[in-house]
Amino acid sequence: MTHFENENKSDSNEDIHSEHKNEEVHRDAHKEHSEHKSHKESHPVKGKKLKFDMWKVATGVLALILVVTLISSFTSGPDTISKEEAGVNMVQFVNTNLLQGQAVAKLESVTEEGGLYNVKLTISGQEVDSYVTKDGEIFFPQGIKVNEYGNEAASSDAQQQAPADVPKSDKPVVELFVMSHCPYGTQAEKGILPVVNLLGDKIDFQLKFVYYAMHGKTEVDEQMRQVCINNEQTDKYNDYLACFLEAGEAKPCLTSAEINTDKLDLCVTKLDAQYKITENFNDKSTWLSGNYPLFNVHKADNEKYGVGGSPTLVINGEQANSARSPAAYLATICAAFNDQPKECTESTGVSTETYQPGFGYEVGAATAASCG
Repeated sequence: MTHFENENKSDSNEDIHSEHKNEEVHRDAHKEHSEHKSHKESHPVKGKKLKFDMWKVATGVLALILVVTLISSFTSGPDTISKEEAGVNMVQFVNTNLLQGQAVAKLESVTEEGGLYNVKLTISGQEVDSYVTKDGEIFFPQGIKVNEYGNEAASSDAQQQAPADVPKSDKPVVELFVMSHCPYGTQAEKGILPVVNLLGDKIDFQLKFVYYAMHGKTEVDEQMRQVCINNEQTDKYNDYLACFLEAGEAKPCLTSAEINTDKLDLCVTKLDAQYKITENFNDKSTWLSGNYPLFNVHKADNEKYGVGGSPTLVINGEQANSARSPAAYLATICAAFNDQPKECTESTGVSTETYQPGFGYEVGAATAASCG
């Protein structure tokens, strides 16, 4: 069963790399996710897929589809354009036609490679290698190096299967730090929640929040709501969270999880006053780097473990790496037991699929991306 620990310290870490410069961009991105109803992993899911997720091209087939369809009209003839012009055109094309406000691409460099221009972009702090023909007519969102593909695929499979080397204990303490509306945080929550339900009280699981928010007032309010549900109506929290992760809407999930809203509202009011959450939100002079409002409920643990972004997994007091499928989280957590329970060795039907980033339970591509 999950629980929150409320601790308060004030100083913020200034060494955070931002995912986006504009919180409104984040909110627009998350609104593209589906409307929700069910909240169990095993239930049929009806959510919509992400509007466009070109940066997780995983196979040659998808790459070929994108190559055929993403043909731009930057020039009208076969003449070669300069590297500089290609870079400017690609950034404009990606931001206008592909990302459409979900994120902002920035140009890093343009070089010649294999008869093409290699256009390096950064999106949400992640470097992306894309390519364009020298006439600027055909854009390749991702290149696959044929002679390296097999080794990379094998390495990826091994990473999914091999549990991290984590400290062991009789009852592992598992802490997951997220932002409630970070697409990679919600991806991690969807992957780990079935494992939390499976292992039950054999682990001490604590869902906590990163000490700053990147997705506006909506995120700040939701995190206060979740802290209070988990603190005061703990037995209903997992049901609420599973529902919320389907579409990011609180109201229907409060109903389906049978949350006492009067009790919840009172708790939120007290929590807000204790940590000055709304007060700090309204005072931008307190924001991290002037960009992100503080959320200090779990500030002390953020500092203790060096948490810098969402998601961050901590097991037995040390940061741990894990792929984000339920099966991968199960393997990682089970590696932290001195003596593994039968759930670690006898459980069947634990999904090896990774859910898509953001809200909704559609299968997506494995990623190590984060917010922050």
